[in-house]
Amino acid sequence: MEFVINLTTEKLAFATDWCGVNSGKEHRKFEEMNLTPGKAEMVRAPIIEESPLCIECRVKEIIALGSHDMFIADVINVLADDKYMDSLTGAFDMEQAGLIAYAHGKYYELGYTIGKFGWSIRKKK
Repeated sequence: MEFVINLTTEKLAFATDWCGVNSGKEHRKFEEMNLTPGKAEMVRAPIIEESPLCIECRVKEIIALGSHDMFIADVINVLADDKYMDSLTGAFDMEQAGLIAYAHGKYYELGYTIGKFGWSIRKKK
């Protein structure tokens, strides 16, 4: 009833895809993809040490949807690689991390900041 969401990068894209299409019942994913299992702080599931951002979660509810189940979970901890933390703001630097996203069967590297919340209505100086 616990899991970790390991956000991945362009460098990890092949391993990300391979782990997504192969069963853990038939493969030793960490070994076969040369990934390093790490210890999470709050859950028993492992983190991927190479991941720049790991989100530890605890399941609250499972909803059966017929073809699959939907897991509703609480985020209980976030682990971020220090090299991506902005020393001035303390924020995670999304641009430097080189994260990827999956949409409609394809992987995309996330790009540069194009705006921030509320920028469309901000008053001009």
